[in-house]
Amino acid sequence: MDESKVEQLKQFIEQCKSNPTILSYPSLSFFREYIESLGGKIPSPASDHKAKSHVVDESDEDMEDIEDAHPPHEEEEPEIVESDIELDEGDVIEPDDEPPQKMGDPSVEVSEENRDAAQEAKSQAMEAISEGKIDEAIEHLTKAILLNPTSAIMYAARASVYIKMKKPNAAIRDATAALEINPDSAKGYKSRGIARAMLGRWEEAAKDLHLASKLDYDEEISAVLKKVEPNAHKIEEHRRKYDRLRKEREDRKSERERQRRRAEAQAAYEKAKKQEQSSSSKGPGGMPGGFPGGMPGGFPGGGMPGGFPGGGMPGGFPGSMPGGMPGNMDYSTILNDPELMAAFKDPEVMAALQDVMKNPANLAQHQANPKVAPIIAKMMGKFAGPK
Repeated sequence: MDESKVEQLKQFIEQCKSNPTILSYPSLSFFREYIESLGGKIPSPASDHKAKSHVVDESDEDMEDIEDAHPPHEEEEPEIVESDIELDEGDVIEPDDEPPQKMGDPSVEVSEENRDAAQEAKSQAMEAISEGKIDEAIEHLTKAILLNPTSAIMYAARASVYIKMKKPNAAIRDATAALEINPDSAKGYKSRGIARAMLGRWEEAAKDLHLASKLDYDEEISAVLKKVEPNAHKIEEHRRKYDRLRKEREDRKSERERQRRRAEAQAAYEKAKKQEQSSSSKGPGGMPGGFPGGMPGGFPGGGMPGGFPGGGMPGGFPGSMPGGMPGNMDYSTILNDPELMAAFKDPEVMAALQDVMKNPANLAQHQANPKVAPIIAKMMGKFAGPK
């Protein structure tokens, strides 16, 4: 097992001894289960309250790292549920779902004869309405529309009759056809507004009725608006309220996310800063893990045929070197030499040094390399020691 892992495990066990509440962390549930499977007993967090005061200073940083690695779960805000709106819907009726009525083709060219015939059919429809013959009036107006499908008045007139028949969807179809022919048809807006009010489509109804009132005001429009506007205003205020609440919720969510990212970035920065300070505090006393690049075989030392003079280093660089070695060599001079430390990060330089360490006779092959030769010369000077 890797010695570093063993050391980390030892540190963790020491923390558990000094502060058993660590074992209550959700992230360590697997460890608790393992201990209990061996017959061990995990103390409850309440019984370990006093133990918290005995945590040694050395474990504070490790405890912070554990807590930072597992931030507390942040619960999402509940979804916003809209309340019901109290509306006055006493005059609302069930929608009519009959097949669409016959409609004319507004793109056809209408002759004068057909125009006159359409007007005659319309007059017959008005007479039928006055006699209470509503179905007959619809037949006459349909005939008028087919004779002159370019007349917005014909469609608007039939729409008003459909309103009398409590057929709001049919009225909306005719009123819309009238407005497609003449966008300024006051009767078209009026009929469609009243029909939409009959279906409880308050905001659309209010919009149509206001347009109708601007084009040609009458008392009937005003009377319908008095019933429509209160409901339309309630719906508008309700929508604005919940739009605002949803926006505020999204803003809070965005702010929490921004703070979370900022905290993560700050934690990463602090961790890197601590590691840098820790590395600096250790100083150049040794080279744990071996010389950069993993230099096999060792640098040839003094007393070895073909080796660099003055080094006195049989066997090469060890995994961890003290400040001075036989031959009065101070390895801190290497660690504190920026040029050498930079060169050790260069794959080409390291390959050349490794080649020389494996076979000192290959030294001559690298003397012509302008990148490698100065480094080898400087290394020779370091191993030669002070004269």
